[in-house]
Amino acid sequence: MTDLDAVLGNAGPTGLKERIAAELEAVRERSLAYTDTDDDMLVRQHSPLMSPLVWDLAHVGNYEELWVLREVGGIEPLRPEIDHLYDAFKYPRKDRPSLPLLGPAEARKYISGVRGRVLDVLDLVDLTDPAPLRSGGYVFGLVLQHEHQHDETMLATLQLSRRPGLVRDGELPPGRPAGEPEVHIPAGVFTMGTDTVAWAYDNERPAHRIYLPGYWIDRHPVTNGAYMEFVEDGGYRDPRWWLPQGWEWAERTGVEAPLFWTRDGDTWWRIRFGREEPVPPDEPVQHVSWYEADAYARWAGKRLPTEAEWEKACGGRRYPWGEADPGHLGRWANLGHRAARPAPAGAFPDGASPYGVEQLMGDVWEWTDSWFQPYPGYRCFPYEEYSKVFFGETYRVLRGGSWATHPSAVRTTFRNWDYPIRRQIFAGFRCARSED
Repeated sequence: MTDLDAVLGNAGPTGLKERIAAELEAVRERSLAYTDTDDDMLVRQHSPLMSPLVWDLAHVGNYEELWVLREVGGIEPLRPEIDHLYDAFKYPRKDRPSLPLLGPAEARKYISGVRGRVLDVLDLVDLTDPAPLRSGGYVFGLVLQHEHQHDETMLATLQLSRRPGLVRDGELPPGRPAGEPEVHIPAGVFTMGTDTVAWAYDNERPAHRIYLPGYWIDRHPVTNGAYMEFVEDGGYRDPRWWLPQGWEWAERTGVEAPLFWTRDGDTWWRIRFGREEPVPPDEPVQHVSWYEADAYARWAGKRLPTEAEWEKACGGRRYPWGEADPGHLGRWANLGHRAARPAPAGAFPDGASPYGVEQLMGDVWEWTDSWFQPYPGYRCFPYEEYSKVFFGETYRVLRGGSWATHPSAVRTTFRNWDYPIRRQIFAGFRCARSED
């Protein structure tokens, strides 16, 4: 039984529509909260890696208009003249500030008008229609996840701005020591990907059986304290630990530590949403590139896990702990911006997988050793620019979501990807090693 079947079986299409409407309201509240600041902050580009916040705000509305209003609702375009401005493939992020973008007030008005019509389409659409975009409300899952993904992008932009007072923090459970540092995953066949999660993306499909030899994987993500040992042992100055491309990048950029870290005497400090604070040693390290993660793993005598190894360690469930929705403040994981930072190692023992691997979901996106490639039998849907154009040996796969990822936008089969040099994302890693 899929998650959709459970909803339909209990409440029918009406119940699913109510759920979708509530999720749409919640994600829009989030988007507006992250853009509730002065106009200068919204239109300024805080890094050439990121769009101005006002671009993201209008883009999520334009995406809704394209897929819900036009594709499903058959509604005439509201603002066809702006489509090219908010096409993520038309202009690179560094060039978007020079475009004639909608201003903050106009962007809010535009996305509000789109949303009202989206709710009208939701009222009328037949969610039992077998047409792929309508069936089970797939198109609404598409736009919901898309907006949550841009909300996480907004948080990365707010971090890069280094302006204090814009992002709320919160409380997290304390960490704890938890058993052996590594967990053994036995050899065998497991099912990777999904055919049953109703709103899963095309790159998560189809489910397929693969064999993996036995391996060991870290119980928790690598912590700041452990990573400090690598830094202080001269890891950034020793080419033995780096792939040639990684060493060239490290030499060219002069990196010496994770992004936002500085050292004052014997103390490491970080900037977190405009506030300077000592680096907490028990939190998972974040804002490291794939090259840094790979170098650390080599220094530690290990390697990064493949994405298949990472997924198998989750135990073949929708979430490592089972099928229960993590919710906003679930006891299983640090998701949905309950606090603006990763939780200490060992903070979520109830979220462990059947193998005993912890904090696979939330806290930090975890770099894997895998390139972003299609699964056997992959079928593109609903458009090539979501997955297909990125396949190849250019992007490395990340898994598991971060503290900034909404629960509805992540699962054990979810695949993220980025360039191996990227550090502004909320990414960390854990290590693995093959059986001796």
